[in-house]
Amino acid sequence: MVEETTNNPQVDQGDGATPSPVVTATQRIDAYFANGNKLLTLQGSSLTIDDDTRRLLALFADGQFIVSENHKFDGRVLSFEVLARKRRLNIRKPQYVSMNELNTVYAIAERKFASLESNDGTVESLQMQKDFVNVVARAASQKVSDVHVIVAASNTQIFFRINGMMIQEMEYNKEWGEAFVRAAFASADISDSNYAQNEFQGAQKLGSTPLRGSKGKLMLPHNVLAIRLQFNPIAFGSQYLVMRLLYADDNPDGSGDLETLGFGKYELDLFFRLRANPIGLNIISGPTGSGKSTTLQRNMIKLLQDRDYEVNLITVEDPPEYPIPGARQMPVTNANSEEEKDEQFTKALSAALRSDPDILMVGEIRTLAAAELTFKGALSGHSVWSTLHANSAPAIITRMRDMGVEPYMLNDAEIMKGLIAQRLFRKLCPHCRIPVKEKYNDPAVKRLKVAMGDFGIENSFIKGPGCKFCNGQGVKGRTSVPEIILPDAMFLELMINGETRKAIEYWTSDLNGRTLKEAAIERMLKGYIDLEEIERWCGLLDQRPIY
Repeated sequence: MVEETTNNPQVDQGDGATPSPVVTATQRIDAYFANGNKLLTLQGSSLTIDDDTRRLLALFADGQFIVSENHKFDGRVLSFEVLARKRRLNIRKPQYVSMNELNTVYAIAERKFASLESNDGTVESLQMQKDFVNVVARAASQKVSDVHVIVAASNTQIFFRINGMMIQEMEYNKEWGEAFVRAAFASADISDSNYAQNEFQGAQKLGSTPLRGSKGKLMLPHNVLAIRLQFNPIAFGSQYLVMRLLYADDNPDGSGDLETLGFGKYELDLFFRLRANPIGLNIISGPTGSGKSTTLQRNMIKLLQDRDYEVNLITVEDPPEYPIPGARQMPVTNANSEEEKDEQFTKALSAALRSDPDILMVGEIRTLAAAELTFKGALSGHSVWSTLHANSAPAIITRMRDMGVEPYMLNDAEIMKGLIAQRLFRKLCPHCRIPVKEKYNDPAVKRLKVAMGDFGIENSFIKGPGCKFCNGQGVKGRTSVPEIILPDAMFLELMINGETRKAIEYWTSDLNGRTLKEAAIERMLKGYIDLEEIERWCGLLDQRPIY
């Protein structure tokens, strides 16, 4: 325990007044914790802050706010004050103390917290944290993309999304599920301030940090970079938790290789041409879980490699999902609601535009404000890349017009450089796949016959029964299938005028374009994917394209 004195030692005032008593650091610290006063910024408490900020300050439940005297004007301290007042927390004027005293405050608080835990269900809490880690580890061992935890009225079901398909993996009672969801929220590094069972809440857990409250013993699997958590209330139950697992080893050598994602020579050439453009906007679209972020990351790495890292690439992401070596990745932080996130995202994007970028990457365009700033970057001489939720490459234009983007910007071929849409298709196991001609009476095979004749029958496969190479699944991994448009003025004009079918016909004929369905059929004829996957994402084989 420190024994420092205050800066006001006992002195004779010269007027007969009673001198002020000397107050030691020990006495001050005891006063902080008087009457059971709790330290709100302690790791594992309801108030979420990062470790770097925690080392500089401490906030107590009664409003006492102590700050390292050497960091009075540190931006992290000032940001914390703003955040605390925004959350309407009781916070007084700062008291400036030494780092030694601040460290002692946390040491005492941790001992008190550990003591309280031992009398208040520590064993159960620790067990639920272990269960959380075990579920994540089990999912990570199978390269699961998402874990769904559904706490229903009488039981809890856990589903794994493997190769795009939902598979029930575990089942527990309702009480276990509710405790599991609370433990998941408490373990997050970035989250809303308090867990609220009947509200929609988001959070994130970083794989590189120990679980809060675990005393540093519980860590996520080494190959899990982070987990995005979404907490939802559901009818006829209590909670629905979805955990998106982001893997650190998807690209361990920092490669910009797009071919390994499934892109062929045709797509690689188009991506090269888009990267060669010094200005303009390129957008990758698709539904949730279609691999947009991975494709964007690989392409940004490749772009930096193409330019010998002699350009300044700045990204704005909420949150950063994958590292891009050589880029300045700017996270959107200090936001607890969708409105605040949009506001902070817009601020970060404005800051990026003022930071001398050559290339700008926007994680996702979600609002008109973000779209307008993205276009501003493209208009001001930058190469800009982003993602968007849209059904197809042509639909990117429709989606942005629906958001409120002015038609004159969408109609400018000097701005709109690349429109990309993609899906992830399950790959057939090459060891147990079955030739289509062995299932000639299958309805899907008959549709293939109508669409492609005997050529399709002779060169296609369907999913087999499973073997040791695919763990009995019949499929092994997924591959990206894209459609890519390098639009010109005619294509854009047709789309803006609402003549979508004419625009598609112009793209596929005059611009030598290829639709998602055509790209998928090419992969089917090479034996990579089967009929079921094509019909799942592109419609029945004997139907016209869905535009």
